[in-house]
Amino acid sequence: MSVVLSGQVFVVTGAGRGIGRASAMALAAAGAAVVVNDVEADTAQAVVAEIRAAGGSAAGAVAAIGDAGAAELCLATALEQFGRMDGLVANAGVLRDAILWKVTDENFDLVIRTHLRGAVTCGRAAARHFRETGTGGTIILVSSLAGQRGNVGQTAYAAAKAGVAALARTWSMELARAGVSVNAIVPTALTRMVATIPGLGEAVEAAERGEPIPQRLRHDLGLGTAEDVAPLAVFLASEQGRQITGQCIGIGGDRLSLWSHPQEIALCHRDGGWTAETIAGAWDEEMSPHRQSVGIAQKT
Repeated sequence: MSVVLSGQVFVVTGAGRGIGRASAMALAAAGAAVVVNDVEADTAQAVVAEIRAAGGSAAGAVAAIGDAGAAELCLATALEQFGRMDGLVANAGVLRDAILWKVTDENFDLVIRTHLRGAVTCGRAAARHFRETGTGGTIILVSSLAGQRGNVGQTAYAAAKAGVAALARTWSMELARAGVSVNAIVPTALTRMVATIPGLGEAVEAAERGEPIPQRLRHDLGLGTAEDVAPLAVFLASEQGRQITGQCIGIGGDRLSLWSHPQEIALCHRDGGWTAETIAGAWDEEMSPHRQSVGIAQKT
């Protein structure tokens, strides 16, 4: 059964390259009109031209995502060019990787501004629009493995993407009565965003050259191309997908997954409260067996 999005309009931020571009192309192929946002005019226009050449509808919105003005520009472009807005894919992001003691304030702020504040400003604009029109809609956020598991050298990125996952859960409750679904994609793809992970730089370069991705990466690690991620955005934009909300859904290569939400996995009570000594005893006896692992698993 094919997914048809004819007559619908979606804004995709950071759509000039990578997962954003692939999502914009896939939404357009399903029949939706797409607002292609990117910080570079030539890059945005190239994607717009490609969509139009394939028979689709698209318009560009050039802005650096992060402030309210950029979000409003994207929404205004959708309304002016296509008369409506049905969904948002908040994908825009940047990387400034560094180990904690080398993180600069400037780079930390840029990453948080683009990923997290960008999601908030664009999500807020979309939410206000959906509430005013009463038509419902969908907000699709983009989290990451680093946001779910942590990753060495990605203090800012992991913090931002963990925040994005929390936004999906929070907004799904806040916007339920307005008929708006909110979910976060947790993608794994051989793009520039993973090129700094040890052992993956060469694989990213090979993928960019169009070389086949080894089965070990596609199947075991779920690492494919940006085009492998895009179908999830199309599904979540569909009528069936809009019945799902508040979820973090992973996709990449040959893998599709549903991530758990944080919750208590071990619990102790002590009448009268706790001391450092009684906590130590409870930790050894009750809590220690439940310690959680961290980091992104890499199979060889």
